[in-house]
Amino acid sequence: MADLITIARPYAKAAFDFAVEKNNVDQWLEMTAFLGQIASNDDVVKLLKATTASVDAADLMIKLGGEQLDENGQNLIKVLAQNERLLVLPEVSVLFAQYFNEYNKQVDAEIISATELSDAQQADLAASLEKRLARKVKLSVSIDKSLVAGVIIRVGDLLIDGSIRGKLDRLSSQLQS
Repeated sequence: MADLITIARPYAKAAFDFAVEKNNVDQWLEMTAFLGQIASNDDVVKLLKATTASVDAADLMIKLGGEQLDENGQNLIKVLAQNERLLVLPEVSVLFAQYFNEYNKQVDAEIISATELSDAQQADLAASLEKRLARKVKLSVSIDKSLVAGVIIRVGDLLIDGSIRGKLDRLSSQLQS
């Protein structure tokens, strides 16, 4: 996987720089996300691996992309096909989204809660995280009843475990040492 990210990085960066230059970042985000979904499909992967001619592979992806692709998106597909890199489109999509978030000073935060959080609680968490991280925060909230109570917050490499289960695990670890 790391190899695919390394291969995808220059394509994602070039696409992102082009999108910024053309003031078209939002459209490119949608386009790369769509292409990443298409290229993640098992049937499409099989077709791309079976296709030996880069022109045929590019035509296949352009047809599958349909109206979601503008001329510049089609050119990205053609360049990737010429370099036999169409299979890295899912990674290009992920990297493009990361560049987009950095550009907009935005982060994705995963909140795992023992119980459902009210809108006010979510707004308070988002405000606290925005203050701490100096970035706009986009929350993704899920429920895990095994936490007993509290929340776990993941933002990139940052992990804040405020769950009762986490506290009990830490206490158990300290008692055993």
